[in-house]
Amino acid sequence: MKNYSLSRRSFVKNSALITSSLYMAPGIAEAFSSDNESPKIIEPVKLHWLEKPEGIYTSGTTLGVPWPMGEVKKESFYLVNENGKQHPVQSWPLAFWPDGSIKWSGHAISRLDKLGKGVKLMPGKGVQPEKALVVEESAEKIKIDTGLVQCNISKSGNQLIKSIVRDGRRGLINGRLVLLHQDGVLGEKENITTSLFEGQIEKVVVEQQGPVRAVVKIEGKHAGSGHEAWLPFVVRLYFYAGGDSIKTMHTIVFDGDEEKDFIKGLGLRFEVPMENELYDRHIRFAGKEQGVFAEAVRGLTGLRRDAGKAVREAQVQGEKTPDEATFPDSVKSRLHYIPAFGDYTLSQTSPDAFSIRKRTKAGHSWLKSGFGDRARGTGYIGGPSGGVAFGIRNFWQSYPAQLDIRNAHTENAEVTMWLWAPDSPAMDLRFYHDGMGQDTYEKQLDALNITYEDYEPGFGTAKGVARTSEMTIAVLEETPDASYFNAITDGVAVPPQLSPEPQYMHQVGVFGKIWDLPDRSTPQKAKIEAYLEDYFAFYRQQVDDRRWYGFWDYGDVMHSYDYDRHTWKYDVGGFAWDNSELSTDLWLWYYFLRTGRSDVFRMAEAMTRHTGEVDVHHLGRFAPLGSRHNVQHWGCSAKQLRISTAANRRFYYYLTGDERVGDLMREQINAVETLKAIPPTRKVSDKSVWETEDDPNKVYVGFGTDYSAISAAWLTEWERTGDKKMKEKLVNSMRTIGAQPKGFFTGGSRMDLQTGEFEIQDRQRASASHLSAVFGLMEICSELVQNIEIPEFKQAWLQYCTLYNASDEEQERELGNALGRLNLGQGHSRLTAYAAQQKQDPALAKRAWDEFFGGAAGYRFDKPAIYTVEGENVLRPVEEGRISTNATAQWGLAAIECLGLVGSELKE
Repeated sequence: MKNYSLSRRSFVKNSALITSSLYMAPGIAEAFSSDNESPKIIEPVKLHWLEKPEGIYTSGTTLGVPWPMGEVKKESFYLVNENGKQHPVQSWPLAFWPDGSIKWSGHAISRLDKLGKGVKLMPGKGVQPEKALVVEESAEKIKIDTGLVQCNISKSGNQLIKSIVRDGRRGLINGRLVLLHQDGVLGEKENITTSLFEGQIEKVVVEQQGPVRAVVKIEGKHAGSGHEAWLPFVVRLYFYAGGDSIKTMHTIVFDGDEEKDFIKGLGLRFEVPMENELYDRHIRFAGKEQGVFAEAVRGLTGLRRDAGKAVREAQVQGEKTPDEATFPDSVKSRLHYIPAFGDYTLSQTSPDAFSIRKRTKAGHSWLKSGFGDRARGTGYIGGPSGGVAFGIRNFWQSYPAQLDIRNAHTENAEVTMWLWAPDSPAMDLRFYHDGMGQDTYEKQLDALNITYEDYEPGFGTAKGVARTSEMTIAVLEETPDASYFNAITDGVAVPPQLSPEPQYMHQVGVFGKIWDLPDRSTPQKAKIEAYLEDYFAFYRQQVDDRRWYGFWDYGDVMHSYDYDRHTWKYDVGGFAWDNSELSTDLWLWYYFLRTGRSDVFRMAEAMTRHTGEVDVHHLGRFAPLGSRHNVQHWGCSAKQLRISTAANRRFYYYLTGDERVGDLMREQINAVETLKAIPPTRKVSDKSVWETEDDPNKVYVGFGTDYSAISAAWLTEWERTGDKKMKEKLVNSMRTIGAQPKGFFTGGSRMDLQTGEFEIQDRQRASASHLSAVFGLMEICSELVQNIEIPEFKQAWLQYCTLYNASDEEQERELGNALGRLNLGQGHSRLTAYAAQQKQDPALAKRAWDEFFGGAAGYRFDKPAIYTVEGENVLRPVEEGRISTNATAQWGLAAIECLGLVGSELKE
């Protein structure tokens, strides 16, 4: 096979020419060391679809692919199917290994219908699209030409999408963000004022432009009369060559006053020019499964006088009806008496109920048109001359959602995709209780002992939390038939996703080399694999059974269970929403890496979207920290790096190249500075431990949950950009942890915010917290050791892994004192396994498996029984078992990593 190895400088230059998409931070070319070794010939990487793409329509997809260290250094990529036919692909680097070789590459693919089967990716020069996507930018606008549609994006004002043109015809105009603001809540205030706000553009950037894919990022706030501009938004528009659909990623950050600012509606609105006769204007809504609501603005079926079979069939099928002159006189002469229904609404106000209604126009009553449980959230308005399909992903899962069509009987129909449905009560983000007199730390700690809620006045605010939603707009040349409309709907609901196969990702050694592929070669291993599958299946089903859905909730799971009420503790302090407690996200992602299962990916994807947005403050005094588990996602006063950590986002970013998740990880680079104003241990430790008022450049950092998050952010940014400052901070932090008198058992120290160096402590007593290593520290340290050679850091980390679960005698012998009674022994078995693998120590490997099967603070090897509760003790039949989310996440990670690290030492 021909080798296309280039210098890094040539790689940057040629890749930019080939893909017009390679964007790299300044200085990246010099950020990594280089060598002159001849690159190895790499076998093609097989890609597999998470779901079969047949029968699904979308304009394109984007994925990430890892590469072995040192083997892909200066190359572009090409895509080929099983018949040897090349397909255009746009490529760019997502991350680099320490030697400068590409670690993860991003790839955009369009025209999936022509891709074929058996897709493989390979370094080398690829073919160009027949019609390359073109981006033209001026001072006033950006024009994107996919070869099929042309989209004009404004750079100021309120029209994000000024127009989309197909075949010379304007299919969509005046695309803008809308927000309904309410100054009170019904039942609490007599005179409520509702105001309309529209998104005002402040900044527009073309983030990526190339022959296959373009990304435009639009930022601004919502503006209206009588209220200053508020509710910041970030909208990204995605275009693919040859495509007629635009993916829209819509993010809002709440910056209002919860007591005064209530969101009654939130969405994207646009107009669709209407050209056809009223009876040739078609409305479509996607119902459940393959069901479609299909009507015309002026119906010609069911009339007292028959319009004729050809007319009726054409209208029902969404085709142009025969010429009006051929209509029977009994119908043709009375067309103006047939009502024209111009307004339609599909409303999903709960996860189990949607309704469709219509009316002739404003000022007249609505007719009930249809009902169901879970609508798929896609609609269409148009006719034989063209129209627009539009949809919201996770429509019913993220209720309340709504699709409105208005004025379809006029020259311009108006469409609104409501991410928060006006049909529902206004969004209420106020804290759920009045504090109950908890005005001192002493009272708050005392209350923590009864409900487990960490309350502090002013901390339970929603200010700064965010929500990202995904929408799709497709400008079509004619009304789609039912099959095509369902294909569009399925593409909106579950966009096709390509991924490298688990075997390949394991071979490359990404994410720490601590996991392995499923292995059922022995009875015990087979049992562990079965339990891993069962625990995942239980939580996947609980999401549906317990209806863990909603605009602010979808993607999260609950923390603890109330067996007396047979319900999760949704209303009990810190026992309700999980908010990534004990690394639920990591459990799901490592489980996906080893299985490649679509259902695992989709659950992890939803969790990543939620925990990175809703559970984290993105502006205000707490930004960019996350909130510990609570009744409300933002309700806990424990604002923690362990929740906002980039460690939980890296998987999705590298597997999909998602720009929004990239933003979330970048937010965390300087997050450690926030700990000066909000020390995590302010309520429970002596102020002298964490006080840093004497030096504005110092902050106290724990070597556990704090450091895992800080190092994850720095490692990721260094991988992505080659930023020398990030590497320097990482190296300094690792070196000075290794230099501490008791290494990680020192507990923490003051960090220099400029250099990342820790002060060397003089205290000699070793200590440990059971939480230190269960929020990604194990996983991130394995990557740090893999990527940066600092012997003293590795030694300190192996010491921690070896001694945490060791006997009192061994701890005292090695550290000078025993650590006392520590919790989460089973979860920490994976640390013992890591030490065993690194030291090649069979005795430690045996101890790791003993700890795993011992079940301390977790599960014994016999999986808890799952049983059904029904009858008068429950609202409806439910499944339950002696299962804890903390225990499940830690058991899952321990099982995966013990198998990955010392699986060969598991004796029957």
